[in-house]
This record gives sequence, structure tokens and C-alpha cells, in this order.
Amino acid sequence: MDEGFAVTSLYVVGGRQKELRPLRAGQKPWQGYDRGLVLQVDPVSTSVSKSFEYESPHDVLAGHEAAISLQASAIEDGRLYTCTETEVMVYELPHFGLVHYVSLPLFNDVHHVRPTPAGNIAVANAGLEMVLEITPDGEIVKLWNVLGEDPWLRFDPAQDYRMVSTKPHRAHPNFVFYIGTEPWATRFHQGDAISLEQPRRSIQVSSERIHDGVLYDDHVYFTSVDGKIVIADAKSLQIAEVVDLTTLHEDRAVLGWCRGLLVDGDCIWVGFSRIRPTRFRENVSWIARGLPQRDRPTRIACYNLASRACVAEIELESMGLGAVYSILPRSGA
Repeated sequence: MDEGFAVTSLYVVGGRQKELRPLRAGQKPWQGYDRGLVLQVDPVSTSVSKSFEYESPHDVLAGHEAAISLQASAIEDGRLYTCTETEVMVYELPHFGLVHYVSLPLFNDVHHVRPTPAGNIAVANAGLEMVLEITPDGEIVKLWNVLGEDPWLRFDPAQDYRMVSTKPHRAHPNFVFYIGTEPWATRFHQGDAISLEQPRRSIQVSSERIHDGVLYDDHVYFTSVDGKIVIADAKSLQIAEVVDLTTLHEDRAVLGWCRGLLVDGDCIWVGFSRIRPTRFRENVSWIARGLPQRDRPTRIACYNLASRACVAEIELESMGLGAVYSILPRSGA
């Protein structure tokens, strides 16, 4: 298969699932993820191999049943910026040599890390409704509460939040991106993205919950959990296009939990994680809105936006991946 992909090799970042169960299987407690995984994918041959796996040390986990996965990540200058819910790591590629490691007591449900234009690290700290800018050594440079509050209004700076849950969250900031040097964050529950420096500047993305915020060719690309790609103009901050990926499949069934994307010219790679049970049912309420359900595995898919066609699907569960958080260009490593 050769669809003219510009990116010749991919990294898929996510988590290994302890036990795979479809949503309808119901009764037992959800087991979560026990290890972070990075898979290498060849788009043309569709071959998949394991590049890296990670298990957190016990002293940053809230008990032995705590979930471990690698969350939304970024690659820049040959380095992988990645995170677990309580840790931030920077690895030299392609050998995954650890360059920086930070775990701060205020880290709770960290969802995304990326380098800043100033050479620091931006951290989407969803559990405390905030975004941080830290130095590679872990010094806090700046804090933003994404609800416009004092960052410590509802939280205690003396508490170790790595050891507790703060769910349910009110905003759940899960991705950081920059338009020029202006930092932005997506707010999962509000379905929008806001400028951290000028919160009145916002992009109203979707009435559904959202992920991502990938800047490409003067546009910002978002995913919504129900399988839509929302494309916003980075200058006007208006929505330019919404692509419902379910309409690009003959059965028009639920595709999975949509999260993670990589723009590759006319093509776009999108991650789908198998739908899993959750005690916060509102997060998956969209499943019951009339779409047929199929038991689809965790995978990545490629869509040609010019021809409006799904041109590739690559299954990842056989390599142990239960959740996709990021799709990154290995060729840029």
C-alpha cells in the first residue's frame, strides 16, 4: 500500500491495557493501563514494532492499582517529550536515552507535555485544572488556571496530588499548543481552546469533548471523542471545516474513542482507542446517539481529506496497545 505518505515512519504513543473488555462486558471493575508504550509503525507496509515501554516507579503512584500510560507527547529537535499522569520525561531519539525527568507533587492527571518557544516545558496538568511552564529541571516558571481562577483557590500547594484523585474535573485541560509564541490549551469539558495569556481569545471547537490542537499550515486541527476532525483558522480563530469520519466508512458505526492526530499533507492519521467502561458516563454519552456500535479494536487510521476516503487502518492491540494518545512523525526524530 502506498498512498504517497510524506511521513515514512510513525511513533504511536499510549498505554498497555491490563485486560481488554468491550463496553458491553460490563460488570467487573475496569483494570486500566499498567505500562506506557511507544510503537513504531510503517505506513506503507503497515508493520508495527515495539520501540519503547515504560513503568513508573512506585513512589509517584497512588497505590499499586494506579494506571500507567504515556500520555499526549511531542517530538522536537530529535527529542521525545512525554509524560505519565504524574511524571514528565524527555528522551533522546532514536535510542530513548533519558535526558530529563521531573515529578512534582502538584502533578495530577498530566495529559500532555511539549517544549515551549523559550526552551522550557509546557505541562497540561488536568487534575488541577491548570497548565504549567517548567524548566527542564522542574522549576516552575508560570501557572495558569484554565478557569480564570487563582491556581490555588481550590487546591493546597502543600499537598502531594500525585497520591489522590481530583475527579470529576471541571475543565480538564488536556493539550497545549502555540500560535506563534502565544500559549493555548484545550478544555476537554468545555469543548474549546483558550489563549492562556488572553482567555477571552478562544476557539469554540465542538459541543462534544475534545482532544489535540495540532498546528499545520495556518490551521489548528482538533479531534472530538465521537470521531470528528475540527479544523480552525489560526488567524481568525473561526472553524473552517468539520469532517465527520464516521461518514467515510460504509457502516457509519461508532469508530472508537477518537484522540491523537498527525497531519500528513492531504492525509491525516487519527487514533482510535477501544471504547472502555467508565464511571463518568457523561464522557461516553455520545455512543447512544443513534450510531450503530461495532466492537472495534484500538488502531490508527489514515484519511485522505481531498478524496474523502479512509485509505488505511492499522490495528495496534496485538502489540499490546490499549489506548492511543499521540501519533508522531518518527522521520522527524
